[in-house]
Amino acid sequence: MSLAVENLEVCYRTLNGDVKAVDGVTFEIADGEIAGLAGESGCGKTTLAKSLIRLDGRMRYIDGRVALDGTELPIADDAAMNRFRFREVSLIPQYAQSALNPTRKIGRLTSELLKSRGVAYDEKLPELKRRLALVGLSADVLDRFPIELSGGMKQRVVMVLSTLLDPSLLIADELTSALDVSTQKAVAEMLVEFRDRGFVKSTIVITHDLAILHQIADTIIVMYAGKLVERGPATSIVDDPRHPYTRMLLGSLPEVGARFDETRLKGIAGRPPSLLDPPAGCRFRDRCPLAFAKCAEQPPFVEFEPGRHAACWKVAA
Repeated sequence: MSLAVENLEVCYRTLNGDVKAVDGVTFEIADGEIAGLAGESGCGKTTLAKSLIRLDGRMRYIDGRVALDGTELPIADDAAMNRFRFREVSLIPQYAQSALNPTRKIGRLTSELLKSRGVAYDEKLPELKRRLALVGLSADVLDRFPIELSGGMKQRVVMVLSTLLDPSLLIADELTSALDVSTQKAVAEMLVEFRDRGFVKSTIVITHDLAILHQIADTIIVMYAGKLVERGPATSIVDDPRHPYTRMLLGSLPEVGARFDETRLKGIAGRPPSLLDPPAGCRFRDRCPLAFAKCAEQPPFVEFEPGRHAACWKVAA
């Protein structure tokens, strides 16, 4: 087992109180698995992923346990986590430009990054050039500043740097959000190739684009208002969603070949609850067409058939 997360709780500190962004989340990711983490903006998916590598200044660890390859990660201790970053768990941030120092050429930036982890640049240079070639980049990019690269080139550079020391877990946050459609497909396929070549053991892909996840993910995990609502094989989630939120999320996506004058997209009525003071029971119940009295109680996240989990009283029944 590569990653095990148990009852993880993380909040954001604000002037109005603590925002419970991740609330009692439990899941596992196996070696070689690509898991997609999906949901609306603000559902907690990025917070969940970031908490596995670094809590920023506004985030506060509340409870829970995270283990990677059998070793517990000290996620509440920023200094202690430093020895795991880049070697054991690595991140491709949402915006590649934010990960690249604009005053450093790519080669120098890479050298400084490796040096901070006790690795000699010259030792890794042949492998660095090989991996750049695998993603369609020449070694010339090492002599360029980030501003000289296109968005897709920067994204591929960050993918190579993030996996250069073969981390056990790679977190890809909205990897394709700022790219055109053709580049999105190529970059997504590179994630699969990196896994297949053994550059990483397991990957978490965070996105609101379920179409991308359907192409590359083995498993899809759906979040809503800080909690997990459904998990299962990617094909099962897309073809046979069971949780009402997953169904409505998929129903709000455009279909290939559909015309606006023939088929109107259906949004999800209402708004997610405030996570400053989340309601008791199922957090989706105020927007759910299947809600009934028992939804005032929090449904457990249970396995309702082999390999599939959901937090819904209707599904569990």
